[in-house]
Parts: sequence; structure tokens; C-alpha cells
Amino acid sequence: MAFPESVRLVEVGPRDGLQNEPDPIATATKLDLIDRLAGAGHRHIEAASFVSPKWVPQMADHRPVMQALMQEGKARHGVTYSALTPNLKGLEAAIECGVTEVAVFGAASESFSHKNINCSIAESLDRFAPVVERAQAEGIRVRGYVSCVLGCPYEGDIAPEAVAAVSRALDQMGCYEVSLGDTIGTGTPLAAKRMLEAVARDVPIERLAAHFHDTYGQALANLVAVLEEGVAVIDASVAGLGGCPYAKGASGNVATEDVVYLLNGLGIKTPVDLARIAAVGDWITKEIRRPNRSKASVAVAAAGER
Repeated sequence: MAFPESVRLVEVGPRDGLQNEPDPIATATKLDLIDRLAGAGHRHIEAASFVSPKWVPQMADHRPVMQALMQEGKARHGVTYSALTPNLKGLEAAIECGVTEVAVFGAASESFSHKNINCSIAESLDRFAPVVERAQAEGIRVRGYVSCVLGCPYEGDIAPEAVAAVSRALDQMGCYEVSLGDTIGTGTPLAAKRMLEAVARDVPIERLAAHFHDTYGQALANLVAVLEEGVAVIDASVAGLGGCPYAKGASGNVATEDVVYLLNGLGIKTPVDLARIAAVGDWITKEIRRPNRSKASVAVAAAGER
């Protein structure tokens, strides 16, 4: 198959990229990051997670973050600011903040599901059903996530059929899109293609997204593999921020800058500007004192200093 003409990027840095940071990050810094990301061209930014501060302390300011973003006149026109809502309590809080898109997150691995959200896959889907129903009643779009689609830190390889089963359930539940996550970054291009082929038999390719981590340096190769199959939505994290607390050595989501450089090279349209997003990556990594994992960002900065 040919590459898609354009790709929609979902920036997950403010949520997925920051959620495991051990030191508190000021709400003002998070909002500044989100505004800079929108200024670089992003039109879909995952900004917060309505989870218990007991489990994810870094997301404890989800209310002030989303309230600020949804204030009339403050939000940038045409930008979707979404948030994770794992249960009805989280959804109700998101509704109070005026959020217009939320996400639920399951797993293709039973072991990971128990470790991550303390329930089985079947139980997680039962929890999500009323969340999706309530959100739809409020006119709120729901996105679904499936973790561990190419590997699990406890079970190893995951059968493509297991990924397809969870994806199908989320699609039938009413999620407008299902994001397929290589949570620990162990996937390879052939495995990614086989997984996608299995899922696409149940869920149309236009309703699927790729969410690949880069632990083994395979994320870009895996993206090329699924782009060739027709995937046209990619999740990415500025400067490659993030990681998985349950998998030793797991790095963050593929860097947004590296994805933009790849797409530019393939002639695939995206609204995100490479120089501007590289500047954002350079800024945020300095702010939180983290290394910049984006090779493209580092290269752009070096070229600018010559």
C-alpha cells in the first residue's frame, strides 16, 4: 500500500511524557508547554489524566490544567485538548472542566492490566462501557488505548489476536479511534505489521492510531511499516519524554521531532513545524532537567549554533 497523503499527530508529551516525572512540575510550566506545542502546529494535545493523585502524583493538577485550557478565549482555535478518564469519577470531573474529548486505556496483556489498573481485561472493558456511554450522552468524543500490543514486561510476546479482541471491544463500545501502544518498545516492523493486519480485520484502518515507544530504537521503523499499511494517526511525545514504570529501561514515546522529520522526508503532510517543535523540545527538557531524546531536535539545535 502507498503512504497516506497526510498524518494527524497526537501530542502526548504533557500527559504520557510527564506523568512519571518524580519531581513536581508547576502547573504554569505544563500550560506553557501545551501552548508552545499548539504554537508549533499541533492540533491534538493530550493534556492531563483524571486519575487519583495517589497513583499518579504528577497529574494531581488535572483540574486546573484542563480548566485553564478550556476557558473561553484562552484555548487556541482548532486545537483539541484531551484527557484520560479511566472511570466515571474521572469523567464527571472532566465534564465539570468542560473537556470535549477523553480517553480510556486498556491492555492486551492480562498481567499488565492487573498491574496497571488492578483488574482483568474483561473487568476493564466493563468499567469503560458506562464511561463511554456517559461521555457520548454529553457529546464528548472517546478515544481508546490498547497497551502492550507488541510485548509485555510480564508475558513477553502478545498474540495479535489478543490485541484485535480488545481493539474490537473498544471500537464496538463507541470509541471513535483506537490507539495501539507498544508500551515497552520491544516491537519490530514485521511484528507491527502482523499485529496491525489482525486488528484491521475487525477495526477499519482509518480508526486506528500508532503509539510506539522507542526502547530498542525501532519506533520509526515500526511507524514506516504501519504507514505503508494505511495508518494515518501517530501519537508522539516531544523530546521523547516518558517511559513505562513497569518495564525497566523502557524509554518514552517516539519523539515528535523525529516523527516530523520522517514524515517530511516521506512527503507526508503534517501541520507541525520541525524547527518550532524542536525548540519546544529543547526548552522543556531544560526546564525539567531531562536529556533530549530526539535526535532530530538535537541536530536542529546543533545546526542553529553553527
